[in-house]
Amino acid sequence: MTLKKTRFLFIVLLALLAAALSFWSWHPRTAQAAPKNTSEEGALKAFAALHPIDAHVHVFKTAPEFQAMLEQEQLTLLNVLVVDDTWAPRNQLQPQIDDAWKLVHSSHGHVFLCTTFDGYKFNAPTFTQDSVHQINRDFQDGAIAVKIWKTFGMEIKDNNGKYVLPDDPKLKAIYEDIAQHDKTLLTHLAEPDLAWEPLDVKKDPLAQYYLENPQWHMLNKPGVPSKKAILEARDRVLEQNPKLRVVGVHLASMEKDLDGLGRRLDKYPNFAVDTAARMEYLMYGDPEKVRAFLMKYQDRVIYGTDLDVNPDADVQKSVKEWKETYANDWRFFATDETFQVEGHTVHGVKLPKDILQKIYRTNAQHWIRGLP
Repeated sequence: MTLKKTRFLFIVLLALLAAALSFWSWHPRTAQAAPKNTSEEGALKAFAALHPIDAHVHVFKTAPEFQAMLEQEQLTLLNVLVVDDTWAPRNQLQPQIDDAWKLVHSSHGHVFLCTTFDGYKFNAPTFTQDSVHQINRDFQDGAIAVKIWKTFGMEIKDNNGKYVLPDDPKLKAIYEDIAQHDKTLLTHLAEPDLAWEPLDVKKDPLAQYYLENPQWHMLNKPGVPSKKAILEARDRVLEQNPKLRVVGVHLASMEKDLDGLGRRLDKYPNFAVDTAARMEYLMYGDPEKVRAFLMKYQDRVIYGTDLDVNPDADVQKSVKEWKETYANDWRFFATDETFQVEGHTVHGVKLPKDILQKIYRTNAQHWIRGLP
């Protein structure tokens, strides 16, 4: 064999060896395992490090394991009251207030109160005066915010049978009083679009809620305002009360219209939003668009969940649900991982640490004064 042929064969052998090494380096049987997603324990540890605030919960019951979770996660809660004549635990306001204060006082500084007023008394001659008096009493006791609920625009009617919108003149003195006390108004006004549309659980994650709670499904109900009319009334409240801090809970019921929500935030500097019960819309949306929205409005988005502990709840089970929710939300906001939430593939948006600090803590402190 000539020297030339020997060199040629040597080069071929080197090439074959390189190809073999390349194959084995990427072949699934020998490649290094892909990094695993953050564990629930790891997510909760990172979550707790921010001393997070969940600025929207409904807690009617506590227990040692619930208090232990608050302390372990270094978590502060804003407990939000509403009056709902369709559900017994919420159909009277004063018993809720009494129970809420017991929770506040037993929580060792972890729970704060957002009170409300009873819209079902709207047609009483002294409705405005009585509401202001009750709100001021709650402020004096330590309440730090007030909520107006979706009953305005979707249930409460005046003496003429017309639905009452949130910019009704009888509410004006209530808004002015909240602003004068430097407190915050939380607004849950209107609902997701499908509350006015045919229900399809395959198309929208909240359809099941309206199947189970048909009183809030407005489709074909006579005389009911459109969602657009309710939100326009809310916008008039923002415009007429520029000194009133307003947090539009549930992404201001504009969860499918981040562009429109952005325009509202641009127009009304006294307006912020929370994420309560609308994380699914962020998680299932376009990750790039959602991330761009959160980056642009990083000072106007407040973390909230709408998690609850009802009077008949298994608290141990509730704690497990709360921790799972917090872990999944953290993975979405803080990592670029891909994971499953209720059968949906979710891609994390990996926000910078300073923005995570705002969403999980400092925005709530700014917009809802009195939170530690």
